[in-house]
Amino acid sequence: MRWFACSLLLLLLVSVPALSLADSPSQSFPHGTLSLISESPWIQPGHDFTLGLRFSLENDWHTYWMNPGDSGQPARVTWELPAGITSGSIRWPAPEQLGTSSGVDYGYKGEVILLVPMHASANLRTTQPLPITTKVSVLVCKEVCIPGKSQLTLCLPVKTQMPPQGNSRETLFAQARNKLPQLMPPGWRLSAREAGDSFILSATVGKRVTKAYFYPSEESQIKNVPDQPITPEPSGFRLELRKSDQLTKTVARLRGVLRLEDGRAYLVDTAVARSGPG
Repeated sequence: MRWFACSLLLLLLVSVPALSLADSPSQSFPHGTLSLISESPWIQPGHDFTLGLRFSLENDWHTYWMNPGDSGQPARVTWELPAGITSGSIRWPAPEQLGTSSGVDYGYKGEVILLVPMHASANLRTTQPLPITTKVSVLVCKEVCIPGKSQLTLCLPVKTQMPPQGNSRETLFAQARNKLPQLMPPGWRLSAREAGDSFILSATVGKRVTKAYFYPSEESQIKNVPDQPITPEPSGFRLELRKSDQLTKTVARLRGVLRLEDGRAYLVDTAVARSGPG
């Protein structure tokens, strides 16, 4: 069936030149659309390539990050891949706060692209476009939440040469990568310790910071609140993270995303030291 979908798309390309093998047809779900797109117009054996799940949501509707916060659920994605193609983990853009009447959620509004790294085996050989199929379950919310499902197939040819530079997808995928949390710059230092009913996240970043927010990757570690108490320091800050009421185990590491007052977001993965109150 997936090979038939590729054959059908090839026929459509003849009659509708604006279509591309590097895009799946968009599918609608409640209050949004989803398409599967490829940064490269073809697959090169032995090389990595990147796909994108491109969500476009209606105004005031949102969907969720890997940790949805107090409610909701992230997109669930499964793949049906041809032999010789393997997928990596979703690369989630940095989230934003989504305030609700019952708490604080983490997610996205408008358009968001979830990047997915792929790898092609070095011995991949075929003269036919390869069908890559994904099944996606998504929850979109406003005052109410509505589940949606989509199945998308993308057909990519296999070629031994790299595609020419400057294809139209490069800008789109570059913009998507700019929304990913970045590694901490060299010279920055981050540490965490336990302090009674809180975790204290301390950062040295070379300047005084008056506003920051930590999004935990794992649920039920800290309370999801609109503002986290911050203590500015000459070269950084200390952030107080209240423990979640649902926390039932020792937290050895804090992992997540730290967004600073300039809007930039950084990956956090730091051990938690044990200490007394203070």
